[in-house]
Amino acid sequence: MSGPTNKAAPRSSFTAFAKDGAYVNEVERSFKFLNVPHDFFIRAKGEALLELVQRRVGDPSALSFLDVGCGVGSMQRYVAPAARESVGVDMSAESVDTARATFPGVAFHAHAGERLPFDDGAFDVVFAVNVMHHVPPAQWPAFSQELMRVVRPGGVVCVFEHNPYNPLTRLAVFRCEFDDDAVLLTHRKLLGLLTGAGGVHEESRYILFFPFKASFTAPIEKRLTFLPLGAQHYVAVRRPLVSSGV
Repeated sequence: MSGPTNKAAPRSSFTAFAKDGAYVNEVERSFKFLNVPHDFFIRAKGEALLELVQRRVGDPSALSFLDVGCGVGSMQRYVAPAARESVGVDMSAESVDTARATFPGVAFHAHAGERLPFDDGAFDVVFAVNVMHHVPPAQWPAFSQELMRVVRPGGVVCVFEHNPYNPLTRLAVFRCEFDDDAVLLTHRKLLGLLTGAGGVHEESRYILFFPFKASFTAPIEKRLTFLPLGAQHYVAVRRPLVSSGV
């Protein structure tokens, strides 16, 4: 069951946050009470994604990645240097312009259609970071199917989302202006959508249990990934080698 919409406000446009660091500033304002930079969370998800890919798919330097809903391209700081090819797509042309200026080695595409502008099976790894909670719930199944369509058979789709069971996460989402349309997804809901789109479950974890990084936190985090208290969670599924009609 998905979490409730956190505000009864009209949907905000990401365009207003696309330039001059406005996106990062708004995100950092939403969790100012934690006193950590935005990159703390991006790094954690970038590292989690690359570790997952290394375990489940292979050496990232031999693989192509697609960042769906890439926004201003924040994840590319970690993904692009590790990947053979990295591509981003977002519905906000202004955000894509900012991403292109920041990460000139990445191919970014502005596209507002429901069908992604890529061929079937075009990528080894497809990921979406805190994107699906902005997609209207009625479109979640179609969105999940598109993620599965553009990953190659044997490739992996990984979706990161806010954990609706973490009270600090819910507070940060409530405070963030462009999250006024957010409908948070539980682990069960996210897993059901991705497997319903034809994916085979590979791995699920909760991450970001601590609002800081220290030498002692990493081993503790690895022991807690099953516990639904981390600030974020992810589900990874594999597209079967034998087509299931997706």
